[in-house]
Amino acid sequence: MDWMRQVDGYCERLGPGYWAEPLNAVTNAAFVIAALVMWRRVDGVLERALCLILGGIGVGSYLFHTHATVWAGVADVAPIAVFSLLYIFAANRRFWGLGRWLALGLTALFFPFAAVVTPLVDRVPGMQAASAYAPLPILIAIYAVLLRNRLPQVARGLAIGAGLLVVSLTFRSLDQPLCAAIPVGTHFLWHCCNALMLGWMIAVLRRHRLAAQGPQG
Repeated sequence: MDWMRQVDGYCERLGPGYWAEPLNAVTNAAFVIAALVMWRRVDGVLERALCLILGGIGVGSYLFHTHATVWAGVADVAPIAVFSLLYIFAANRRFWGLGRWLALGLTALFFPFAAVVTPLVDRVPGMQAASAYAPLPILIAIYAVLLRNRLPQVARGLAIGAGLLVVSLTFRSLDQPLCAAIPVGTHFLWHCCNALMLGWMIAVLRRHRLAAQGPQG
């Protein structure tokens, strides 16, 4: 694999320069800001870990939209994958009260789930740019439905998170189709909405943890 190969997949990029995608690069600050805001509000180990990874998502995405190489692409998607898997594990532990090994086992089932869902979504016209991420809002929505009686507040929070992610994926999908009408593209809006969504998901986990602890003092 040529790790230094240039990647040009976004409307805003018109050349190989470091600042060829200024909006796509700068809006990654949204992830760092969301991570810092949530870091000040959480104290659980899982929540803190998710905040650190959220900041890493911003750094990785910034590297990709400036260097635009294969190695930077890996730096972009790896933190997103880690965040997703850790959140599923946290949801299995906190929302379902599962033991560590069972929670890990169910988290691993995300891989065959994604292997089935991704190619199906990829067949939908206009969804190719979002198909790799499509299993996530579907899974979040499934958890929301299954938890609606057990933990209604959590279920509502997850449903909102799934909706935010759908909006984010819409902006990601429209980047190339609207390129002629919007020269800067819409990918930067994916960053902004996705940062809000990921911060929200950490907040859902935090609120459930505080509710489970009950009133203090």
